[in-house]
Formats: sequence, C-alpha cells, structure tokens
Amino acid sequence: MTQKCKRCLLYEAGEFNSFETVRDYISNLSEELKVSSEEYGKRLNACKKCDSLIAGMCLKCGCYVEVRAALRENSCPDFGNSKW
Repeated sequence: MTQKCKRCLLYEAGEFNSFETVRDYISNLSEELKVSSEEYGKRLNACKKCDSLIAGMCLKCGCYVEVRAALRENSCPDFGNSKW
C-alpha cells in the first residue's frame, strides 16, 4: 500500500495525470474569475502548511486545492480556522 503525500500539491505527490487536468482547467478559466498569480501562490503556500492537505486534496471539502485557490470567489473551507 502506498502512503499518500501529506501537505503536497498534486504534482509534488506524483499525481501527474490529475495535475495536467487541473492545470488545463485553470488555464481555460476567464481571467476575471481567477486571483492574481501572487495571491494564488500565497493561497497554495497556506494550503501546504495545513494538516488537511493530502496529495493535493483538501480533507475539509474534498476539492483539489489548486482549483479552489485559483478562483476569486472561493475561500479556505476550514471555517473555524480559515487560512485565506
């Protein structure tokens, strides 16, 4: 049994096919829907420090953090301890 990478984003966890799909999805989003590159990086860095991140997936909501962090309207799903 392989152990999932804790506190890793999809690419870092070796989930290359999922990463490509997510990257393509984000790149096709309208720019007005997305946060800036700087904000995106800050959000992902906060996610990487979170105990609820496993292999690119948030255990609080089940999303891929790369997608959730890219969208302007989204926030951290850890309602009692939101990180962004």
